[in-house]
Amino acid sequence: EVQLVESGGGLVQAGGSLRLSCAASGFSVDNYAIGWFRQAPGKEREGVSCISRSGGTTDYKDSVKGRFTISSDNAKNTVNLLMNSLKPEDTAVYYCARPLSCGSSLIIGSWGQGTQVTVSS
Repeated sequence: EVQLVESGGGLVQAGGSLRLSCAASGFSVDNYAIGWFRQAPGKEREGVSCISRSGGTTDYKDSVKGRFTISSDNAKNTVNLLMNSLKPEDTAVYYCARPLSCGSSLIIGSWGQGTQVTVSS
């Protein structure tokens, strides 16, 4: 079964860090672009970061550049998002998914349940 499962969210104070993990099953993360997205209450889902197939390139939303780092672990078949210097505006449900390519709004497969990140001020 093809599946992506997010984990690692939680409650953290502003300035703190969290590491999100996206565990893939049914396919190899090395063969697909994998993106992290987030949706805050009352807002549309937005792309946060993406890593291309084979990990060749990475993209970041401007507001997270320099604070977030995306990486893939082929041995564990996961894609991780290390989030440092968190801000209250980073509060959202975070999802991982397979876009057709980094920058594409088209997703292969379905969305997972996501993981909640809450940053207190």
